[in-house]
This record gives sequence, structure tokens and C-alpha cells, in this order.
Amino acid sequence: MSDAADTPQIYLITPTDFDLMTFPDRLAACLDSTEIGCVRLALATKDDSKIARAADALRAVTHARDVALVIESHVLMVDRLGLDGVHLLDAARSVKKIRKDLGDDAIVGAFCGNSRHDGMTAGELGADYISFGPVGASGLGDGRTADLELFAWWSEMIEVPVVAEGALDENLIRQLTPHTDFFGIGDEIWREDDAAKALGSLLKAMTS
Repeated sequence: MSDAADTPQIYLITPTDFDLMTFPDRLAACLDSTEIGCVRLALATKDDSKIARAADALRAVTHARDVALVIESHVLMVDRLGLDGVHLLDAARSVKKIRKDLGDDAIVGAFCGNSRHDGMTAGELGADYISFGPVGASGLGDGRTADLELFAWWSEMIEVPVVAEGALDENLIRQLTPHTDFFGIGDEIWREDDAAKALGSLLKAMTS
């Protein structure tokens, strides 16, 4: 895990639905174009066979490049599908149990919205990283965002790595670069025809 004083790493988040015929190649292009810290499989479907097929396809891409693949929420699939861990969406509530179930080697991440308290609690209970967001304005959720002050405070006070995600743009990336360990990037690039090129544009904002 990186230090927030260093250049943040990129944490790619898959679309909530994608074409298995084309998406693995799009992901591979991104992984080959820049160093990626982790990939999160974030499908919205509850069809376990569809999730399993997607996980198998993406695992082949990520593990060939020594990149960790975690799955959103579906803890029971981690061991069964040979994944590296899980990204939890219930803040700190299940971190302790999931850490015990998966063991020390698995990655356990926790999305904590914009709550310092939830983030600190999840970290104390064994989360490997905390994710805050959305950082940009979004028509989804309740309108609350994770602001720059939260990340600045976290990077100074807390050692647990932090991910900034949700409605990112070049300006937000420029502001947050000194204060986050990872940028969670998903729809920002997948909605573009050339995702790897779009990722490159966002990366430039970290050094401009």
C-alpha cells in the first residue's frame, strides 16, 4: 500500500454490467497502459453464474499481470472463485466477521461514504483500506459527498490507506492527489470509447 505523500495508485472499478466478449480486453488495455494497484468486480446482478463467469474472465486478465482482483459484497465467492478479497458496502458493520472468515491474507476493504467515524471503526476492526465517496457531485445517493477536508484529515491522522472514488474529474484528482492513497476509477473511463486513453488523461492530472 502506498503512502499518501507518494503519487496515488489507481484502483479500477468495473462497470455494473459489461459484455464478457469485449470488456476483458478493455481492462487488459488499461492494465497494460499503466500500473494498477487493484481491480474491483462490481456487477449489479444477483445471478451467481453470471458473476462467476465474469470473475473467471477478469481473474485471468488481472492475475496474469500480478494485479489483485476483489469482488464487491459477495464474500462467499472470494475463496470459491480464487479472488484476492472483498469490497464491503456496509461501512464497518461486517468487517470483523469477514476478516475472521477470510483470514489475514485476504484484502478486505470498506466503503464508508463520508463518515470519519465509520472509516476509523472499519480500520480498527481490520479493514485493509477505507473508501470514501462520492467525491464529485452525483445524481445518485443522497447528494452528500466526501470532501477534500476529509481526505486531508485522514491522510494526516490515520495510517489505513484511503481510496477516493465517485464522480472524479481532472480537477478533483489534482486537488486530492496529495491526500489519498488510491483513486477508485470506473465509469469515468468506461463510458469512453478508449478507456485506456481516458485513464491516461486522468493520470496526467496527478502531476499537473
